[in-house]
Amino acid sequence: MPGNATESLLRHRRAVLVVAVLLALLGGAAGATVFDRMKGGGFDDPGAESGRAAAALAGEFGQDDMNLVLLVRAPGGVDSPAAVRAGAALSERLAGEPGVSAAVSYWTAGQPDQLRGDEGNMALVLAALSGDDTEAAETLDALEPRYAGERDGLTVAFGGPAVVGKELGEASERDAVRGEMIAFPLMLVVLVLIFGSLVAAALPLITGLITILLSFGLLWALAGVTDVNVFAVNVVTLLGLGLAVDYSLLMVSRYREEVAAGHGAEAAIRRTMRSAGRTVVFSAVTVAVTLAGLAWFPLLALRSMAYAGVAVALLTALTTLVVLPALLAVLGPRIEKGRLRRRRPAKSQQGDGFWHRVASFVMRRPLPVATLATALLLLLGAPFLGLTMGTADERTLPESSPARQVAEEMRAGFASGESQALTVVLPDPSGGAADLDTYAADLSALGGVARVDAPVGSYAAGERVAEPGPQHEQYAAPGGGDAVWLSVVPGPLSNAEAEDLVHDVRALPAPGEALVGGQTAVNMDGIDAITDQLPVAGLTLAVAMYVLLFLLTGSVLLPLLAMLLSALGLTATFGALVAGFQDGGLAGLLDFTSTGTVVGTVPVLLFAIAFGLGMDYQVFMLSRIREEYEAGGDPVAAVAMGLERIGRIVTAAAATLSIVFLAFVVSEITFLKALGVCLPLAVLMDATLVRGALLPAAMRLAGRATWWLPRWLRPVHDRLGLRESAAPERDDSPAPEPAAAARGRG
Repeated sequence: MPGNATESLLRHRRAVLVVAVLLALLGGAAGATVFDRMKGGGFDDPGAESGRAAAALAGEFGQDDMNLVLLVRAPGGVDSPAAVRAGAALSERLAGEPGVSAAVSYWTAGQPDQLRGDEGNMALVLAALSGDDTEAAETLDALEPRYAGERDGLTVAFGGPAVVGKELGEASERDAVRGEMIAFPLMLVVLVLIFGSLVAAALPLITGLITILLSFGLLWALAGVTDVNVFAVNVVTLLGLGLAVDYSLLMVSRYREEVAAGHGAEAAIRRTMRSAGRTVVFSAVTVAVTLAGLAWFPLLALRSMAYAGVAVALLTALTTLVVLPALLAVLGPRIEKGRLRRRRPAKSQQGDGFWHRVASFVMRRPLPVATLATALLLLLGAPFLGLTMGTADERTLPESSPARQVAEEMRAGFASGESQALTVVLPDPSGGAADLDTYAADLSALGGVARVDAPVGSYAAGERVAEPGPQHEQYAAPGGGDAVWLSVVPGPLSNAEAEDLVHDVRALPAPGEALVGGQTAVNMDGIDAITDQLPVAGLTLAVAMYVLLFLLTGSVLLPLLAMLLSALGLTATFGALVAGFQDGGLAGLLDFTSTGTVVGTVPVLLFAIAFGLGMDYQVFMLSRIREEYEAGGDPVAAVAMGLERIGRIVTAAAATLSIVFLAFVVSEITFLKALGVCLPLAVLMDATLVRGALLPAAMRLAGRATWWLPRWLRPVHDRLGLRESAAPERDDSPAPEPAAAARGRG
């Protein structure tokens, strides 16, 4: 922060705090309705073939995907006269509801076997809810009270993709509240242990609370101008809390260090802003750049995280640099009030701290340490080689979920997968009815297909089994258009078999362009969108991060080392993701169902957050190491002294941030549990093996080459680079008493 801004902040410290509190209260008020503005779903690619199929189905035929399933139980059998009358009436009434574009049931479709349970006491009603996932959830809110439960001798349960999406959103909202309630008291305990003072420990939490409330307001405003996925609220608010605590730790620790060095309160704040304050800005930009890489992916769940994550990272830095200095200025020496443990005596000399000893040990034997640490990380990361990406379905919800229970009953009690039907849209078919007849018959002959419905009839096992009738009129474009669509209903298939069927349908020659959609196709296209964009996102992130670290370090080699080590530190995290969640190693402990896959957005999101935080800590460390190097010129001593000065802060930051993310473990949603386990693991690996072993070893092996800068690049860095060291300045404020200075070292 420029010096003039700091002086103005110090002069108006109380007014700054009043404005910050008022803005936080406004943000909190907006947060009460923020989930109402969020979008559900977000795991599909609208530009993929399945997205174009859905758009054509809605535009040409006024049809939507059958995303709602009513599982209807009839105690006397679904073919009893009473059940037939009640079921038909229910289906017709549902078809006329606002927000329902189509509805078909066992009783209105000619009682086909595919919509009848194997034991004859259950039947299905399929419906298409109009609009996106958020609009579908609103329609469900209106329908469930009128249809679910006991109705005219029938028992109705709601399921299907629309209900799964709605339940995921509701669980996400509950998780956000629960996570913050768990994180705050645990962090207070850790911060008291770190600072030894209740007042000092409260400062990061106050800053974090204001950041969260402002983040709610920011997300509320952001959702008014662009779509923001509901899961962004969980991740972004907890990320904002974690970063606020991290940055506050850095600032408060540097402030106490300056006070302990003999500077008065206001001079210490100025020096802290000129040193640690710059690091906070640089760190926030680093995290923002990493999260911005998610904007390359067309999935709303990732793209909205990019927008919201960048905004919240920068907001967190702004809050830390405005609210925290004002609090420090108001408190002054009272920051040491409420001390709960005895002050540690001041050390007689530097260079005897724990992290100094660790760094010195590593740098005396850098090659063996680096080899062992690298081998351990690669061994822990080996399970990641077996990664299989999938999508979120009802099994990501707990067993008590109504949507999950309906899906499991359908899988066990019905001979076909009506809710897994594929849609094949022919926008401009060539040939005539004979070609369409052949194509429909060929589709029905594919392995795993139970039935195909088309304008020219219904087909099974390569033969027409029903002549065209009124129920087939919906498959032709209204008004005499050329476009047609077909419904490909599979038998009971596993996820892998359903994906193979999509490949087979897409490979089958069609009379004209064929757009294949349906939930399985949507899921597959979403995964393809992620894998297709990974190289571009990774390359742009690497270039941007290299430039930022070059500006920080003034070295052409050190940025490469920092990025390589941060990426290496993530190997154990991704190994745990596969072994613990895909393969089910943690299923019993954390009470979830392993599906044999990892939700495709999780590895990408995990990498973006964990890599960003890893680079965040690298910025903390490298800026201090560089300060020591410029002061002494000895690359070995600079690493040891820099690690000693910043090591305790980074350890404390890693501990508090791990607590924040561990709150995800209590989530009802499996892929949020995965973040709750893997993000703390990533943070702790970075704070121990990477910082304590790999970084000192790598810098010792590189020696002075670590800081090499070509002569032609020096003017660039001199003009644009970052320096953390505080320039000397006149200190007009009274120096603290010796006792106060000693307290600052605690």
